[in-house]
Amino acid sequence: MTNQTLIDALRAADAVKFGEFELAHGGTSEYYVDKYLFETDPTCLSAIADAFAEHLGADDKLGGVALGGVPLAAATSVVADVPYVIARKQRKDYGTANLVEGRLDEGESVVVIEDIVTTGTSLVEAVEALRDAGATVERALVVVDREEGGRETVADAGVEMDALVTASELLADADRE
Repeated sequence: MTNQTLIDALRAADAVKFGEFELAHGGTSEYYVDKYLFETDPTCLSAIADAFAEHLGADDKLGGVALGGVPLAAATSVVADVPYVIARKQRKDYGTANLVEGRLDEGESVVVIEDIVTTGTSLVEAVEALRDAGATVERALVVVDREEGGRETVADAGVEMDALVTASELLADADRE
């Protein structure tokens, strides 16, 4: 799949917005990539899952970062026929109270799946939770790298991050109505 195919799918899902937006880390931006629009659009979700599947090996397990990475991991799991686990942001006070949900064996290699990376903080927190649960994590796949330092933060955690699309690619020649 080409980057342009995915960019077209993100735009067709109306997931790229322009204006003044507050981001999760507290900063502001002139554009916003709405993960809920691209993750709930079956055409776009399918394109993302297919693209992620191209980056996986037969022995890989996926780790979806809650909340946005979970539908991406689930869809990719089906396409690539590989299992996945869910990395929570915090423990629940009920049930198993696990930070990682699903089957995970000690030493198992997990490729982390995330929607959008800005600072990389939530991705690194998920990597740490997975490692604490016994996983080996060396790679992450993300849909959009906003190119705001996240790649470096993730690299500092010892993880190679591959983005399907960068903000520069996504915003190039975009209609900014």
